[in-house]
Amino acid sequence: MKVHILDDWFDTLRNLPCFERLAGHEVKVWTDHVADEAALADRIQDAEALVLFRERSPVTRSLLQRLRNLKLISQRGVYPHVGVAACSDQGVLFCSNTQVGLPSYAAAELTFALILAGMRQLPQQMASAKAGQWQMGVGKTLRGRQLGLYGYGRIGKVVADYARAFGMRVVWWGSDEGRARATAAGETVAASRDDFFAASDVVSLHLRLTPASKGLITAQDLAAMQPGALLVNTSRAGLIEAGALLAALDAGRPGTAATDVFDSEPLTDPNDPLLAHPRLIATPHIGFVTEDEFDFQFNDIFEQIQAYAAGAPINMINPEVWTG
Repeated sequence: MKVHILDDWFDTLRNLPCFERLAGHEVKVWTDHVADEAALADRIQDAEALVLFRERSPVTRSLLQRLRNLKLISQRGVYPHVGVAACSDQGVLFCSNTQVGLPSYAAAELTFALILAGMRQLPQQMASAKAGQWQMGVGKTLRGRQLGLYGYGRIGKVVADYARAFGMRVVWWGSDEGRARATAAGETVAASRDDFFAASDVVSLHLRLTPASKGLITAQDLAAMQPGALLVNTSRAGLIEAGALLAALDAGRPGTAATDVFDSEPLTDPNDPLLAHPRLIATPHIGFVTEDEFDFQFNDIFEQIQAYAAGAPINMINPEVWTG
């Protein structure tokens, strides 16, 4: 099959063990991002199988209508960026392994790195040292402080383990079902939503972005946080009410935020008000960006291509398309 891989910005995949799964296929790896839909359609016109790199490129009905040779889209995880109905209408099989058994340890590690960076002022201290000004302020010790984790899921549980190793108290909040699971597991659940935000020195978000969770974290939630508290988001920017984070930082509650995700990505405007905010620590959506994580995830994605080529597709999201 003619396989096109989109948005492998650092040409990482061809050097990983998982790439061997594509042996025998005609593979084209695109290392830049094309936002213009017509230009993207032109460059992948002959693609029979399309590999998506997370949510970097949306798959719309108009794009699919331009790709007459496309038979399969293969990716991993959730798919808010893919028009599944349009795939079905165009006869394109969409495969995505959404039943992932292991957490993203890479995302959990970045989360805790951002907690350390925010509480110890690491970006500011490094910039001050390099500017010849030595120390610029006084950070906070993690031991004895409270970490509030919103969302009782796989990644949050790993972050909780890291926090306990640093001597932090871990408190949970989330949906009714999530809080019930946390309680059943012997975890500490906050007495109320207001108490969760007000009493936590660090709040970290660990939720999937769905229509139900969009804007779930409100301006009122952020205003309840302490002036010295830190908000961390390595999940999705859309979990926070539009405009609320910038307004909260301007108001000083919380005092600092560390985010790996933005409403518009890639965000390349250094003058963007949120990105440029002096109390924001920013990373460019690198929670999953490690060689180990890529090899783990794309092994599944390439296995789906193998299975399709062998006539036995797996992880079908729109199985009605498959005629065998």
